[in-house]
This record gives sequence, structure tokens and C-alpha cells, in this order.
Amino acid sequence: MGESSRITSRDGLRADARRNRERILVAARAVFAEHGIDAPMATVARWAGVGVATLYRHFPTRDALVRAAFARQTEICGRALAEALADPDPWRGFQRLVETVCELQREERGFPAAFVTVFPDSTAEQARVREQAERDLLTLIRRAQAAGALRADFHPSDLGVALLSHCGLVTALPHDRAASRRLVAFLLQSFRAEAAHQALPPPSTLSLRSLPLAADDSRRPRASRA
Repeated sequence: MGESSRITSRDGLRADARRNRERILVAARAVFAEHGIDAPMATVARWAGVGVATLYRHFPTRDALVRAAFARQTEICGRALAEALADPDPWRGFQRLVETVCELQREERGFPAAFVTVFPDSTAEQARVREQAERDLLTLIRRAQAAGALRADFHPSDLGVALLSHCGLVTALPHDRAASRRLVAFLLQSFRAEAAHQALPPPSTLSLRSLPLAADDSRRPRASRA
């Protein structure tokens, strides 16, 4: 074994173990984008060029792998929500939050499903954080409505519908940034109070936890690179 393989980092991993971990995370994001977060763990291991035992040594469960693969995106979402709540202009905060989440959808096509999934082995602390985020989002929506910026009939499920619509676009046109940004702009403009010229049909029963956002490679249309 080479000397570099025995050197440990601050997190206690040897250099070779750290490289394996990073390869697994890169492969996981690619596999989840192509096949959804329910893709076989063996597929992730194969794409990473490691054995299944090595994968499970680093990530004992699928949920642990999904959380680690999208840890950066989850952190960005949490920070964006905190900044939106702190913004004295609730509409500006709401707009930036929607734009940030949609940009992450475009950047990592496997992230939407991870973003809305409640993992079976979530700890009580993780569940508390998720529930607090849902309450914070509702607070932001109500503030924007009270300020007269967000239409009064906007329902939290409308945000889920918007994310699902954008996810469909990103799946069909993964390299078309202009289409993504234009759709997000259309959606945000439709949410403005001044756009509420007539009543909407009843809101959807969708919640952020129930959106069908997992990738399905068998039905995805192939798009040419823009």
C-alpha cells in the first residue's frame, strides 16, 4: 500500500477511502439524474468503479447516500429560505427562493426527488428541521400576501405544482437554460397579486412531500444539446 493511501484527513478517512467516497457521490448524482433516487445501489457502485461492499461501508443505507449526494443543494435551499424570511421585502424573498430552487433543479436533475422525499430513517432532528422549513415557507407566503404582492388565492400546493412543471421542462430540455429561466419568470409573474383578474379553480391536494419527481428514463424524451 502506498504512503498516500495511509494518510488520513480531518474526517478520519484515508486518502484512498476519501477518493472512493467522492467517486460514489459523483456517480450517485449521475445515476439518480438518469434513473431516479430508487435506482439500484449496485448501479451506483458500478458507475463509481467500486464494489458494492465499499459503497455500503461509506453509506449503509440508500437514504444516507441520497442525503450525502445532495447535501450541498439541501444546504443552499435552507440558506435561501432563511434569507427570504430575513428580507424586508417578502415578495423579493419569495422570488429569490423560487429562483434558487429551480436553478438547483436544473443543475442537478436528481435533486428534486431528494428535495421532497421523507426518508424512512430520518432522525427526529431531521424531521424537526423539515417541519420547521415547511412552517417558515408558509410564513413567507403569508407575509408576501399581507404585503399585497403575492395573490391572495395562492396556496402552498401551487408552489409544488410550479416545481413539478419546471422539473418536467428540465427533464425534457436539460441543457436549455433559457427555457428554464423563461418558465420560472412566467410562473412568478402569474403569482403576483396584480395578475389575479379572476378566481382560480380549487388548489391541488399536492404537497411538497408527495410530488412525483423521481426520474423515469423510459419515458424521458431525448433533447438535443442547445
